[in-house]
Amino acid sequence: MSDLRLDATQLDRYSRHVIMDEIGPEGQQRLLESSVLVVGAGGLGSPAIQYLAAAGIGRLGIVDDDVVERSNLQRQIVHGDDDVGRPKVESAADYVGALNPDIDVEPHETRLTADNVATLVDDYDVVLDASDNFGTRYLLNDHCVLTGTPLSHGAIYRFEGQVTTFTNERGTESDTDSPCYRCLFPEAPEPGTVPDCATTGVLGVLPGTVGCIQATEVVKYVLGKGELLEGRLLMYDAMDMTFETVDVLSNPSCPVCGDEPAIESVEDVSYEGSCEISAD
Repeated sequence: MSDLRLDATQLDRYSRHVIMDEIGPEGQQRLLESSVLVVGAGGLGSPAIQYLAAAGIGRLGIVDDDVVERSNLQRQIVHGDDDVGRPKVESAADYVGALNPDIDVEPHETRLTADNVATLVDDYDVVLDASDNFGTRYLLNDHCVLTGTPLSHGAIYRFEGQVTTFTNERGTESDTDSPCYRCLFPEAPEPGTVPDCATTGVLGVLPGTVGCIQATEVVKYVLGKGELLEGRLLMYDAMDMTFETVDVLSNPSCPVCGDEPAIESVEDVSYEGSCEISAD
C-alpha cells in the first residue's frame, strides 16, 4: 500500500467506513487503490457500479456494447430517461462521476471476446460478471482461472437470483474448496432452451439485490475481511423471500481448473452454443 493518506473530504465521505474497526482508514485506502472491472452495465451491473463507486473503489472499468432502451429503466438504475439511445457505458460513467469524483471510471464500449479479454481483464484486480449470456460467463471464467483473477458471478431469472465468488487461487491447501464456473455448470444449455428477460420478464428489484450482494463480495475481497461465497452458491427467491446456500465442490475433471486441464487458452474454446473445447 502506498503512503497516501485520506484528505479531509475523503475522511468525511467515507467516515462510516473509517470508524469501523474492520475497515478503518487503512481499509479505505486499500479500496481507493483497488481496481474492479464490471462486465455489463445492465440490471446486475447497475447496483454493483453504484455501490462500488460509493464505497470508493478507486478505478472502475465498465464493459458494455449496448445502448440504453426505455425498457431497461425498470431495473437498470444507473440510466435515466434522458439516456435512452446513449451507450450504457457513457451513461454509467456519468453517474459514477456525479456520485463520487474520487473514482477513475474507465468506460469500454465493446463486447467482451476471446480477442480482447486479456486486454480488458488483466489490468484490473477483480472482475464482477454482470453479463447476461453464457458465452461471456464461460469466457470470463476461463480467462480468470488461467490468470488467477478473482471473479464475482451473479445471474437472475424472473424472481430468482444466484451469486457465488471464485477466487481462482491455485497451488494452496484450499484448492479443493476453490471451484470455478465450469465446476458448477460444465456446459452451457443449448441456445434457445433458456429464455431471456425479454421473453419471460424479470422482477425489477431483483437485480438490485443480487448486484448488491456481488458488490459486497468484491468489497470484502479487497478488504480481506469476512467469509466469501467461495465454494458456496447463494440462491435467492424473491417470491418466497428465502435465501439458500449449497456447497459447490471443485471438479478434478474440470477442463480448466481440474487435475489435467484441457483448456490452456481461451483460444481453445468456442464460446458459442455449449462453450465446449474446440475440436482443433
